[in-house]
Parts: sequence; structure tokens; C-alpha cells
Amino acid sequence: MGSSTSADGTAAADEVCDRALTGPDPKLLAVFASTTCDLDALLARLRQRAGTTPVIGCTTAGEIVPGGPRDASVVAIAFGGDGFSVATAVGHDVSTRVREAGADAAASLRDPLVRARPHRILLLLSDGLGGDQQEVVRGAYGVAGAGVPLVGGCAGDDLKMQTTFQLFGDRVLTDSVVGAAIGSDAPFGIGVRHGWRRVGEPMLITKSVGNRVLTIDDQPALDAYLARLDAPREAGEDAAAFTRFALTHPLGLSRRSGEEVRFIAEADLGDRSIGCIASVPQGALAWLMEGDESSVLAATDDACNEALTNLDGRDPLGVLAFDCIARRAVLGEDGIGREVGHIESLAGNVPVAGFYTYGEIARTHGTGGFHNQTLVVLAVA
Repeated sequence: MGSSTSADGTAAADEVCDRALTGPDPKLLAVFASTTCDLDALLARLRQRAGTTPVIGCTTAGEIVPGGPRDASVVAIAFGGDGFSVATAVGHDVSTRVREAGADAAASLRDPLVRARPHRILLLLSDGLGGDQQEVVRGAYGVAGAGVPLVGGCAGDDLKMQTTFQLFGDRVLTDSVVGAAIGSDAPFGIGVRHGWRRVGEPMLITKSVGNRVLTIDDQPALDAYLARLDAPREAGEDAAAFTRFALTHPLGLSRRSGEEVRFIAEADLGDRSIGCIASVPQGALAWLMEGDESSVLAATDDACNEALTNLDGRDPLGVLAFDCIARRAVLGEDGIGREVGHIESLAGNVPVAGFYTYGEIARTHGTGGFHNQTLVVLAVA
């Protein structure tokens, strides 16, 4: 694992490669970078340093490195050795062909070397601003089937909510989803927890289209949401102020398995609708959700323990964390340092890397698997 705080793409690439590409036979280099870095220069140099090793990645809303989180940095982690096989693929035009793009990224699972391994996962890095991300998961599931877990996260742009970027080979992309099929002789462990709880009375989603909520309780969705929370005036008048406020006030949807959390990414101040990262079905019961440092850190411990337990007694070689930017907002700067410390303590003396996301992917059973305001932990043995 390597990291760099340099905004110079070439220098950052050299720093992360000096540390990440130290083991024998690297099979994949996964890179998570701030939009402040020169991405074209970063990838050009990574391709030179990595040689034939596939490179994938995305931009972030903050980076996770040993010792705590960072902003305006680059982090990379390498998979390698005799026990791994890797193949990569990319799906384009997520905003107009969401399910098809997910299926295209999952085509990497058809690689015969990956298929020959007893344990497989599909790592997905998607443009979370490109439509209903649950459809990306459904498209990937259609290729992967029930036997291959899906894991990953949605790219960020430091809360600008304008354009995120995905990295594939030597190309800087947007409106895409990158997939890496990883086969291993040892098991993978995945843990998923959010740490939010419902508050107040339920609300009815009276009109929605996909991931856009038009009315709640037959009122304009934005107005109903803000009134229920007694929100500050600027949250209903300024788009950036709304996004900051909504970070710590998600929606919870009632499901058989419990609450599914929906990250409210933005609002249309004209038609008074709100936009989420995943679909919100018309007619669904919804609650406002809240969390605090105690509940969020308890969820962190539970997610890590679940991932490590699924390694069937093996020690982890490394841990990837996909953590929603909203959980970071709840914890604050001191709290997120403690959260990374929890992950490191539970994982032991192994590399820990990841990023703060606009949505998380973890499908271990069923056809669902897209999450909001959640921590997803991948442990690799």
C-alpha cells in the first residue's frame, strides 16, 4: 500500500508505486485519488511503473490510509502473488444505460484464469452521479450470478456533486463503471453496517421516479423533508447548503431485512424535488434517520468483525474500506481518525486503504447490494 499528498500526478504515482509495488508478481493496482491531483499525469506514470499490471481506480470524497483519513491525496493498494488472478473491464454511459454498464464491467468475470480460482469477487467502482446505482448492481449480478459477491463504491468529487472520474488503464473516464474480477486460492471476507436508526413518524413517498423523490405525504419533497427536520432556512434556498445539511439526515426505507438508507445527494430548488443515489420506490414508507459517533463506530467494529470472520480463520493480507462521506460528517475530523484506528486495530498489522464514497456496493446474497451511508469492508486473505 502506498500514498502521496502531492498534487503533481507524476510525483504522486512514483510515491505510491515505491510502496505499493514491492511484492512479487503484482496482479492489480487499485488507486483512489482526490480530484485535486493531475489525473492524466498520474495514470500516465502509473502505467509506466506498473508495466502490464492492470490499473483501476476512481476519484474520492477523501482517502483512507493507515494512521487516519486524508484529503487531497492519492492512495494505492496492490493485489499480487501466485494465489491471485485478475481481469478488468469497463462499462460506459452509466447515466443512459445503467444496467447494461454494470453488466459490461462484470464481463471481467468470464476470464478463464479467474474462473479457475475457488474464491472470486467482483470489485466495482462506479460513477455515483450517473443514475440509479442499484441498477448497476443488478446488471453486474446478471453476469456474476449468486455465487460471486460484489463489492466496491461510488466515486466522489469532494462534495462538489458535479463530476466524478473513474480510472481504467491509462484512461480518465466519467459516466462509467470499472470492474475487476479477482480470483483467489484463499477466501474473501465482506462486512456491511451503517449505524443509523430511525426517528419520528413514518412518511409516505407519494410520488417518485427512479431515484428522484417528487412528493412526500403529498407535499413537495424538499419542503416536506426540511419541515420535518426544522432545517435552517438556507438549506431550502442554496443547493450547496442543502447538500451539507442532508449529509447527516438520510432517508430510511422499510425493508424485510431492516432499513435501507438513502443518501440524499441534491435538491432541485425549482421543482422542490430531492435526488438520491439509488431508487426510492413510489408508495414506500420512509423515515428520517440519525446516528452519532457511538452508533457509527459500533457499526464499524461490526463490519470489520463480519469481514474477518468470513476469512474462515485465516489472517488478512490487507483490508479495503468503502466508507460513505455522510458517516464522515457524523464522526467529524477526530472521529474519523478513531474510526480508521478501529479498523487497523481489528485487522492487525496489515495494509488498510480505501476512500470516502457517494454510495457503497456489497452483494453477498439476494439481488440487491447497493448501500448508502454505510461502511463496506473487504478483507483479503
